[in-house]
Amino acid sequence: MSHPLYVAFIWHQHQPLYKSRSRDFLADPTALVPNMGQYHLPWVRLHGTKDYLDLVLLLERYPKLHQTVNLVPSLILQLEDYIAGTAMDPYLAVALTPTERLNEAQKIFIIEHFFDANHHTLIDPNPRYAELYTQRQEKGRSWCRENWNLQDYSDLLAWHNLAWFDPLFWDDPEIAKWLEQGRNFRLSDRQRIYSKQREILSRIVPQHRSMQENGQLEVTTTPYTHPILPLLANTDVGRVAVPNMNLPHHRFQWEEDIPRHLQKAWDFYAERFGCEVRGLWPSEEAVSPQILPYVAQQGFKWLVSDEAVLGNTINHFFHRDGSGNVGEPELLYRPYRLETHAGELAIVFRDHRLSDLIGFTYASMEPKKAAADLVGHLEAIARSLKHRQSSGETALQEPWLVTIALDGENCWEHYQLDGKPFLEALYQTFSDHSEIKLVTVSEFIDNFPATATLTAEKLHTGSWVDGNLTTWIGDPAKNRAWDLLTEARQVLADRPEVTEENNPEVWEALYAAEGSDWFWWFGEGHSSNQDAIFDQLFREHLAGIYQALNLPVPDNVRRPVEVHEARGDHRPESFIHPVIDGVGDEQDWDKAGRIEIGGARGTMHRSSAIQRIWYGVDHLNFYLRLDFQTGVLPGKGCPPQLNLLWFYPDRTMPNSPIPLANLPEEPPLNYLFHHHLGINLLTNSLWFQEAGENHQWHDRPTRAQVGLESCLELAIPWADLHIEPDYPIRLILVLSEGDRFCSYMPENALIPIEVP
Repeated sequence: MSHPLYVAFIWHQHQPLYKSRSRDFLADPTALVPNMGQYHLPWVRLHGTKDYLDLVLLLERYPKLHQTVNLVPSLILQLEDYIAGTAMDPYLAVALTPTERLNEAQKIFIIEHFFDANHHTLIDPNPRYAELYTQRQEKGRSWCRENWNLQDYSDLLAWHNLAWFDPLFWDDPEIAKWLEQGRNFRLSDRQRIYSKQREILSRIVPQHRSMQENGQLEVTTTPYTHPILPLLANTDVGRVAVPNMNLPHHRFQWEEDIPRHLQKAWDFYAERFGCEVRGLWPSEEAVSPQILPYVAQQGFKWLVSDEAVLGNTINHFFHRDGSGNVGEPELLYRPYRLETHAGELAIVFRDHRLSDLIGFTYASMEPKKAAADLVGHLEAIARSLKHRQSSGETALQEPWLVTIALDGENCWEHYQLDGKPFLEALYQTFSDHSEIKLVTVSEFIDNFPATATLTAEKLHTGSWVDGNLTTWIGDPAKNRAWDLLTEARQVLADRPEVTEENNPEVWEALYAAEGSDWFWWFGEGHSSNQDAIFDQLFREHLAGIYQALNLPVPDNVRRPVEVHEARGDHRPESFIHPVIDGVGDEQDWDKAGRIEIGGARGTMHRSSAIQRIWYGVDHLNFYLRLDFQTGVLPGKGCPPQLNLLWFYPDRTMPNSPIPLANLPEEPPLNYLFHHHLGINLLTNSLWFQEAGENHQWHDRPTRAQVGLESCLELAIPWADLHIEPDYPIRLILVLSEGDRFCSYMPENALIPIEVP
C-alpha cells in the first residue's frame, strides 16, 4: 500500500497568568489600575483579536486540511474574564478613560507603551499610527508630552487596539469604518473597539469546538498553568542534560503537584469542549521518565516533544544537509510508543528546523516563496524516504509523519498581514498536493499505531530548547526564584488540612507561581522591557499563597528577584530579521547579541571608532551591525575599510592569514581563516574571498547586503559560507586603511556564531 507524506501541524496557543492574585501587594498609589483582580499586561486581549480565531477560520476554508491546536488552560481562563467584562489591564484602563481626565503619569505611560508592537507590520501600514510613532522616535518622548494635544492621545489609544485586529476581520462594517476614518477618534469609538474585541474573543473557544466536532481540528491541552513538569518532580533533574549545572539551594520536589495540574487541565477541557482530551503538549515540550506514568494515568493518549529529546534518548545526533534536511528521516518522522506501569503512550517529536522556519524566518521572505520553500522541504523529505526504501518503489510504502509544532501566536506579528498571504499560499498548495496530507496527530495514531518503542525509563529529560532545562533553572536569578517557590510550597505542605475544597485560593496561587514563564524571563537568556512586571507577577502569585493562609508575606517575596537594569554584553536571544538600511532600528536588533567596544574594554579600544557590535542570525543570513562613536564617520575618525574574517574550529580545510600588512603577531590576529568579506565604507562596495591551498585567497561571488547611514548593517547569506546547519563558527572584525592593519575587535576574542 502506498501513502502520501503525512504532516501534523500543532499550533501552541499560550499566555501566562497576567492576573494578580494577591491583596494590596506592593500597593502603589500611582498605579493606573488597582492590583486586586486586575491584569498587568494586555497580551491575552490583543493576541485574542489577532491570532487565535483567525488561524482556525482561515483553515476552515480548506476543508481537506486537518490540524491540531493546543489551547492552554491559563489562556482560556483569561479569555473568559475579558469576555465577561471582569478583566481590566492598564492599557485598557487608559483606552477607556476620557482624554481630558488623563493625568500626567498616564500620558507618560501611553507615550512609552502604546507603540508596543512590531512597527513594520502593525504601525507603519497605518498612516496616523505611523505619524505618531515617527514623532516619538524622531522628536523624543519629552517633545510628545509637551506638544501632543488630547486628540493625539485619543487617536493613539484607538490605534493601539485597531492595529491588532486581524486582516480577516477588516471586512466587518464597524472595523472597516474605523480603518477608513483613520483619525479623530472619540471615547465612544474606543468603547466600541473594546466591545468588538470582546465579541471576537467570545468566538474563539466555540469555533475550535465546532471544528473539532466536524473532524477538521484536534484541540489539545497543557498542564493547568503551564509548569515544567520534570522540575516539579525534582529540580535536580536539571543536571541530566547539564551535569555541572548550579542548582537552587533547596530542592523543589513535589511530585504530587504533577497529577494536580494534569487533572485540572483534563477537567477544564471537558467542561469547555464536551469530550475527553487525547493529546498533551507538555509545557515547553519538557519531558522526563518521572512524568510519564502520571500522563498515562490521567488518560492522555499522546504527547509531543522536540527532536533534541529524541536524539538524546537514542544517542543520535540528527545531521542535516546543506539545505537543512535530516539525513536519517526514518528515525524522526514517526510516532514512538512509551510503555509505563500506568499504561501506554504515544509520543511524536517535532522537526525543530521546519518549526523554526515558520516561527522565525519565513516572515522575512515573500509569502509565496516562503510557502514554496516549506513545501519543498517536505517534498525533499518524501524523496529521501523513498530513496531509502529497500523495495525500490517510487511511492512511500510506509506511513511517515512529519510533526511541525510551534508557537501559534507570536510569530505572526512579524509577517505581512499577520501571515494571511503566507498561510493562504501554503494551504492552497497543500490542498492541491496529491502526495502530502495534513492530519491531526490522533488521526494518524489511530490509523497507524506506533510500532517503534522507546524505553520510558530512558526517555531524555529535556525541553525544546537545546534538549535541556537551562532556560528555567541554573542561572542565579532563576535559582533564587525556585528557592522562593520552594519556601512557599513548604509552608503549604506543612498545613495538610488546607485542601482545594476548603481553600481553593491558596492552591490557585500556587499553580500560578509554578508556571514556566516567570523562570523564562529571569536571568540571562531572555529579556524584554517588561522583565520587572514578570518579576512582580511571580512574587504576587507567591504572596497570594501566604495571604490565602493568613500569613505575613516574607520580606524576600516583597523584594525583586533580580535588579532590572540595562544589560551589557550578551549573546543573541532569538532569531532576528533586520532591514539592512543603515538605520539600526531598535526593534530589528532587540534580540541580537551585543558587545560593547569603545571605552568598555582594553586600552586599545578606549578611543575606538566603533562603540558597539550587534550580531544575530536567522536561517537565511548572519547579521552584523556596528554603531559608531558620536561624531565618527568612515574616513573621519574611522578607517575606511572593514574586514570580516571567519574562523572554523575543528574543521580540515584550506585556510589563510589575514591579507593585511602590519598585522601584530598575536592571537587571534595570527589565526588562519577560511572566508574574508571586505567592505569599503566610503563606497559601500563589497568583495568576498575564500581561502585556497598554499595560503592563497580566491575571489568568490557574494550576495551580502550592506547599509550605511547612522550605523553600518550587514547581512551575509549562509549560502556564501557553504557551512552546514548546527555548526559553530567564529568571526573577527578588522579595520584597515587600504591593505594596512589599523585595529580589530572584539579585543582578544572572536565573536561566537551558531549556524541554525
